[in-house]
Amino acid sequence: MTFSEQGAPAVAAVIPRAAAQVLAESDAAYCHTDEKKMKLSQVLKIIEGKVISKDIDLETEVHMGGGADLMSDVLAFAQEDMLLMTGLTNPQVVRTAEMAGVRAIVFVRGKLPPTETIALAEEKGIPLLASKYTMYETCGRLYKAGLPSGGLFELTLQRWQEAFKDQNH
Repeated sequence: MTFSEQGAPAVAAVIPRAAAQVLAESDAAYCHTDEKKMKLSQVLKIIEGKVISKDIDLETEVHMGGGADLMSDVLAFAQEDMLLMTGLTNPQVVRTAEMAGVRAIVFVRGKLPPTETIALAEEKGIPLLASKYTMYETCGRLYKAGLPSGGLFELTLQRWQEAFKDQNH
């Protein structure tokens, strides 16, 4: 039976199961509960990045990574000891990171923060790094190197299933 014969609702019902199966098979190597960690020195090498803030410890470890430009997403989904990739450079990024327990911030797309953002990050002890790559490329390089994602697949899958529950024919 082809896609057009099944219709979109039938296909949508299969996608969450297939995604869950792929995750179960592939996430074992990247799951944050495996205690995979990456030092900031490794992060810099992988993303060909630069250090922005002063006096940071490149031996600092991050346990997972995630990218967002919406600070409401960071507050909702960030986890302790996470590495945040973002294109936003204002001081609110540092305030949000502090509230969410983010360990370090990587500014993507070659963006550099203003001096007030750097000063706030140094005051709060949150290392700032920079990447010339897009958010997609930066996150992908780190994930490929073994840094797990924020581990929110189950929550996302649950929301997906709830949104499409009427289409499970």
